[in-house]
Amino acid sequence: MADLCLDILGTSFTISTDEEEDHLHRVMEKYLAAVETTKNISGITDPLNIAVLTGFILCDELNKAEQQLEEESIEVNRRTMKLISKLDKALKIYDDE
Repeated sequence: MADLCLDILGTSFTISTDEEEDHLHRVMEKYLAAVETTKNISGITDPLNIAVLTGFILCDELNKAEQQLEEESIEVNRRTMKLISKLDKALKIYDDE
């Protein structure tokens, strides 16, 4: 179990989790970078609004990544089925000999 002290946008708190400490630090770094990006592109200064908009942007990125993964999975499945079909045909030719 790991504890992580968070100090984001003027709010401090500690979370306890079963996640590895390195993982928590990577997540924290990603979130802090996203907060900075949100500040830079939006011009918003209110911490709550920055946090909400950052959360929305990260959810959008996650949704796009999931969609891309699904599309890639469909393509892999299509290619696999095509390969299986070719193998079936080749084995059928071999069996006919």
